Amino acid sequence: MIAAIAAGGVAVLTLPPFSILLLVPVAYATLLVLLRHLPVPKAAFVGWAFGLGQFGFGLSWIAESFYVDAERFGAMAIPAVAGLSAGLAMFPAAAAALFAGVARRRAIGGATACLVFATCWTAAEWLRGHVLTGFPWNLAGYALVDYAALRQPAAWVGSYGLSFLILFVGTLPAPALLTEVRPRWSIPLLGVGIVVATGSAGVARLQLEPPGPPGLDLRIVQGNVPQQEKWAPENREATLTRYLDLSTRPGSVDILLWPETAFPGFLDEDSGARSRIAAAITEEGLLLTGVPDRVSTDEGTRFFNTVQAYDQTGRSLTGYAKHRLVPFGEYVPFRGWLPIERLTEGLGDFTAGPGPRTLAFPGVPLLAVAICYEIIFPGHVIDDLFRPDWIFNATNDAWFGTSIGPEQHLASTRMRAVEEGLPVVRAANTGISAIIDANGDLVARLDTGETGVIDAALPFAHPPTLYARFGDWMLLVLVVSCWATAAAGRLRKATSLRKRDT
Repeated sequence: MIAAIAAGGVAVLTLPPFSILLLVPVAYATLLVLLRHLPVPKAAFVGWAFGLGQFGFGLSWIAESFYVDAERFGAMAIPAVAGLSAGLAMFPAAAAALFAGVARRRAIGGATACLVFATCWTAAEWLRGHVLTGFPWNLAGYALVDYAALRQPAAWVGSYGLSFLILFVGTLPAPALLTEVRPRWSIPLLGVGIVVATGSAGVARLQLEPPGPPGLDLRIVQGNVPQQEKWAPENREATLTRYLDLSTRPGSVDILLWPETAFPGFLDEDSGARSRIAAAITEEGLLLTGVPDRVSTDEGTRFFNTVQAYDQTGRSLTGYAKHRLVPFGEYVPFRGWLPIERLTEGLGDFTAGPGPRTLAFPGVPLLAVAICYEIIFPGHVIDDLFRPDWIFNATNDAWFGTSIGPEQHLASTRMRAVEEGLPVVRAANTGISAIIDANGDLVARLDTGETGVIDAALPFAHPPTLYARFGDWMLLVLVVSCWATAAAGRLRKATSLRKRDT
């Protein structure tokens, strides 16, 4: 279990911001070796220990959010991260137990053991992304985010499919080192072949001729307002002034993009603020900004985390309400039973919106909105029936300081661009604001702690990808195809041996 905890910690080093790809076999091949020949209960504990190391290190940045209001929540930081890590580690535990059960029952070895391990682990990752509210953070496939050609297969099989491929290839050194196959070079050769094939396919996708950008000039504004100061009433004027000063810098701007809750109040109820904002919007221009919203109903007032659109007259055109809310950050699950305050300021829990939505404005390419946390969910970011031309991700990573959290968040955002074949424009209060093209490349970025703007043209969109069309069904096709190929190979080998014997 100690070795498994260490291997789990090493797995984090394979992911952004570290992206040390050579550590993939060190982490996952080690785990496979540890699980070999273990009974199911012990394998589950070893898998849980791996997850504890993986999530304990990989999610340590969450503690930063508790220290924003240290007087009220600081004491909860370490217990919260430890509890979350222990809970999420149940998914690696389940994968390890399933692998051990199959391995012992079938006495598998060689590349087949790697195939079983990759299948079990990917199934557990998929469940982690869907059970309860889901939390698909730091998927194994994100080790490829910083490698342009190798991340492109996500356009066909998604991030879960990338996890399957990297786990299969990454564990192949285990049977080779254990001398389970002869000749020993055959398994490494298989791994090299898969890497070359996927990399070549990725290079081919990168060569796609762009139809050209829509010619829309964007300005992303990163205000860099400290989270401790953001919601203080006496700071509201300074915050608005900062955003207006940055927005009115010289330059050609069609769309202004402000981050999540950029205006610390109910903008649609503040005519004075809207008038000042309208003066910063060019003729025929548009502002998309994150703001809280409230609606009175018969059951009481409901609060929403929204992105709203305003034109040069200060008129609100439409809005989008966040539909995937952060537990304990934007609402408290089982509030009637849990006497816990949520971490964010506000008058009450947020209410979830209806789901992904495509917004249409005159002269503007169709757009989808994903607010902060929503961008981490593969296949659940856009309206599949009304495909947009780009995605606007409004976020606020000021909660997490200069930790590794914002870089991990950006990695998820880049993978959504590849999966959907759409550019993603990211506006952060602070964290990392960026423009990401449809291949997942960073066109421009502002780092954590920087105050400023990004002026750039909107990148082009690709035609709908296979993953955009079929979602996680492509993962099933990939897994079944790999198993069918393996079964066909074993059948051919068995047939050849029978013929030789006869």
